[in-house]
Amino acid sequence: MSTSTPYSVLDLAIVTEGSTLADAIHFSRQLAQHTESEGYTRFWMAEHHNMENIASSATSILLGYVAEATHSIRVGSGGIMLPNHSPLIIAEQFGTLATLWPNRVDLGLGRAPGTDQVTAAAIRPDRMRAIQQFPESVAQLQEYFDSPNGRRAVRAIPGEGTRVPIWILGSSTDSAWLAAKLGLPYAFASHFAPQQLEQAAEIYTTRFQPSEQQAKPWFMPCINVIAAEEDEQAIYLSSSLKQMFAGIVTDRRRPMPPPVDNVEETLSLQEQMAIERMLGCTFIGGPDRLESELSQFILKIPANELMIASYIFDPNLRLRSHSIAAEVIRSLPNSSTSS
Repeated sequence: MSTSTPYSVLDLAIVTEGSTLADAIHFSRQLAQHTESEGYTRFWMAEHHNMENIASSATSILLGYVAEATHSIRVGSGGIMLPNHSPLIIAEQFGTLATLWPNRVDLGLGRAPGTDQVTAAAIRPDRMRAIQQFPESVAQLQEYFDSPNGRRAVRAIPGEGTRVPIWILGSSTDSAWLAAKLGLPYAFASHFAPQQLEQAAEIYTTRFQPSEQQAKPWFMPCINVIAAEEDEQAIYLSSSLKQMFAGIVTDRRRPMPPPVDNVEETLSLQEQMAIERMLGCTFIGGPDRLESELSQFILKIPANELMIASYIFDPNLRLRSHSIAAEVIRSLPNSSTSS
């Protein structure tokens, strides 16, 4: 067994200024190929809607595009916002992926809309009722993925017998309780909502109830990593991420802008404070700085696996960031006692 912590990647098919939606999607495929060669375990994409800077709304279609171009890396959703959908449709979509690429597909599930409230209502008018039924919908998915049974009135074909691994996603302690109760692996969105990370990790790991899918807890926090050869370059490149987060704070989302000097001077004090809270699990720097900060992080958080998002304007520098991150993580000991 490897002594280092497994590491994976979260990608949103980010659209940058001056590029097209097709450019973003094609780069996601290239990024998957690159991270596979760097030893990443999973390549996940997330469902978002009505956002100019994100092209991953049709998540299952993009995952097929990525899976076809790779060989071993697991592909999955980080996540599918289940209240937006019928569980049967998701079972069929991911069952189809798992039929084409066996033992390579993950299904991460969240409850948030992945968009604004007006768009959420357009996606599914009865969405609030679906949120309340989230645990039951997860159970439905598990049944659809179970062994073939011709006596079922409703069957997922393809889907039956694929046993696609289901993950619970969240950014609060509510999701931690649910993941622990259901006995499922748990991914935490600390890359933009780090405030409850430690509390959620403790609840999940101490309250975990073994299930047919998962005998022991498996906790995967998502973090931002902006890596470069030198600290100064990484700090400069991170200004694109800060500008993108400013768009989230002010609800003025646009394609990710290029890096700028002195980005804080373009932000109000309130924006700076909000962005700093979102950046609580963001690691920016060259290899030495990253090694120091990430080693402290994995000693503090009981992570079985790390998921990395790297929002950098230049595609080639984004690839390099993931390479540096992989090199650093491979040098760190695995602090998990649950793996």
